[in-house]
Amino acid sequence: MTTELAIVIMAAGKGTRLKSRRPKVLHEIGGKSLLAHVIRAASQIVPAAQIYVVIGHQAEQVRASLAHTGVQFVLQDQQLGTGHAIQCAREAIAGYKQTLVLSGDVPLIRPETIRMLLEAHQLGSAMTILTAQPENPFGYGRILRRKGENSRQVEAIIEQKSLTQEQLSLREVNTGIYAFQTAPLLDGLNEITPNEGNGEYYLTDLARIFVQAGKLVAAVEAPDANEVLGANTIPELVALDATMRAATANRLMLEGVTIYRPETCVIDADVQVGSDTVIEPYVQILGKTVIGSDCLVRSSTVIENSTLGNGVLVRQSCVIAESTIGNGAKLGPFAHLRPGSDIGEEAHIGNFVETKKAKLGKGAKANHLSYLGDADIGAGCNIGAGVITCNYDGVNKHGTFIGQNAFIGSDSTLVAPIRIGDGAYVGAGSCITREVPAGALAVGRSRQVTKEGWASARRTARSLES
Repeated sequence: MTTELAIVIMAAGKGTRLKSRRPKVLHEIGGKSLLAHVIRAASQIVPAAQIYVVIGHQAEQVRASLAHTGVQFVLQDQQLGTGHAIQCAREAIAGYKQTLVLSGDVPLIRPETIRMLLEAHQLGSAMTILTAQPENPFGYGRILRRKGENSRQVEAIIEQKSLTQEQLSLREVNTGIYAFQTAPLLDGLNEITPNEGNGEYYLTDLARIFVQAGKLVAAVEAPDANEVLGANTIPELVALDATMRAATANRLMLEGVTIYRPETCVIDADVQVGSDTVIEPYVQILGKTVIGSDCLVRSSTVIENSTLGNGVLVRQSCVIAESTIGNGAKLGPFAHLRPGSDIGEEAHIGNFVETKKAKLGKGAKANHLSYLGDADIGAGCNIGAGVITCNYDGVNKHGTFIGQNAFIGSDSTLVAPIRIGDGAYVGAGSCITREVPAGALAVGRSRQVTKEGWASARRTARSLES
């Protein structure tokens, strides 16, 4: 859209019915906050600089959480209703020809629906209301259209408590999302009066004010009522989360991803997965994770903010966070990749192996029961069972460097900082504290002592004592 349009997102409310200390709009579904979802949709319509978020309850917490988006913030010191929220944004929107108003707690709103509303608004109305027909309209303000087939003109918005017996059959509701011509909007704000019951100013009053002034108020119905649902309680919040995750899983499956038992999986809205990848039940894929094509992610695995290449096998019950996995790598079962892990192409991280800020080159293998932290491990290395990089001295972390094609025997401890050269061998059970040159063998263990007959003699002595 052009710079003629401002978008105002109302996000100042407390959300009392959530019974939470957090601001309502910072509660999360699909891996990010309600408000972040709305901002994302709005950002596909106008640049972030043309989006004004009205904040009030715990304003600084909301501002800090969303500052990275580049939107503008407007403070509503006192939360005196939706009309008052837009009054607070008066100076911000005064230079725009049109203003779109969104709610910060309607996270399923799609850019396509916003564009549909704006296109309908171009037909000349002073105010255009996005409406819906939910299964249960109770509690919503109803839309009373002018009589006539396919009439887009609105006569009134009637609140639930004011419905007559005949009007109870009205199913079309006001979603609280509007498009305005800015000039009549600013004029109309001057005419809104506080509600007698609670002293709040309601934006819905503008429909009545415009109709009485002979200005056109129009309505356009959203294609899916679920898209404009908000959340006032935790059960409603969880229901929205389920709806969003189901839509995400469906999108991925339509793009060629096989998800067995998608209702058991937790997949965030920003996740991307390539075609011909298979995801088994009870998998969580979170944050901005990107998974390539032809991968297999087996049951009970959790992947967060990580990138997996093509053809990756993730066996059962792995935990992967903020890591990068190369093409053809094999992980698990029960592997734990902590932040900063970089697993190269065709590398193997096996069962009960933990990595942290560890880089493994192409084809390197650590198949059993190891801890690899702050380590750079070359291509073709073999890391035996039980190997530990001792990276922490109680104050600082230190690095371990292992060259290409080195062999680290089982149950070895590598005390960092340390360097092991290309093709070197470390004997099983060694404690290595000094550099091992390329091609060398290092053995760092005590000489074995064997005392013939000692065990038999001890058992005989103990039996005599008893």
